[in-house]
Amino acid sequence: MRLILLGPPGSGKGTQALRLVSRHGIVQLSTGEMLRAAVAAETPIGLQAKDIMANGGLVPDEVVVGIISDRIEQPDAKKGFILDGFPRTVPQAEALDELLKKKHLKLDAVVELRVNESALLDRVEKRAEETRARGEEVRVDDTPEVLTKRLAQYRTLTEPLIHYYSERRKLLTVDGMMTIEHVTREINRILSAIGAVEPKAAPAKKAAAPARKATAPARKAAAASRKTARPAGKKAAKTAKKAARTAPKGRKAASRKAGKAAPASQRRAVGKAKKAARTTVRKAAKKVTKKRAKR
Repeated sequence: MRLILLGPPGSGKGTQALRLVSRHGIVQLSTGEMLRAAVAAETPIGLQAKDIMANGGLVPDEVVVGIISDRIEQPDAKKGFILDGFPRTVPQAEALDELLKKKHLKLDAVVELRVNESALLDRVEKRAEETRARGEEVRVDDTPEVLTKRLAQYRTLTEPLIHYYSERRKLLTVDGMMTIEHVTREINRILSAIGAVEPKAAPAKKAAAPARKATAPARKAAAASRKTARPAGKKAAKTAKKAARTAPKGRKAASRKAGKAAPASQRRAVGKAKKAARTTVRKAAKKVTKKRAKR
């Protein structure tokens, strides 16, 4: 991912660049930081740039382009980079396009942080006060006076870049007056929308695939257990049905047997009674016959 951050001095480009570096593992190429390092080291280029920077001027293009060309060749810039503070003019943008073309590199987007100038002056004054309160020295190019000059230069020289990159469909505008967190979220959202950032869900899907593979044997085992359980359940159901069918038959047979057994005992009782009656009748008849014979 290769980006450019545009915006007037004090718009928060440096802060957002650091956040993008931390999130995406790319490097920040801040021409301001590199030049300030050269000034601190009192190198020939640093001494040349010192007076220009103190007065709010711009460092010559050939110096800055040379620094960038060497920097993007370093191994830590292979994954991508953010240009913070460059280009500042249309000729610098054209020089950068030519440099990237020679190196067979593509610029993904130009993010513009749009802010209110009067609010910027308030920010710089507050930042200077906080720096002094910490006992630190205020940067010579970070005072309200210098900022006023730099804002005038930005309007004259740098604002045409907005039209330049808009024509090439590289410009993405973000409201820089939002909170730092909101600006960061909005930048990441639009970078994802244009495909400069890979979606976070992709690694989760890749991680979920092995999990699905790992659970496949468990699903197969569960299916096998269901298959083996179904025949057993069917057999048990059939046995229960047979038992249910045979139960009424048993009851009917028992009742028939009971019915047959009851009439037999009754018949035997009736037969005995009849025999007893016949015996009684015969005895009575004999007595009557004997009496008649005596007469």
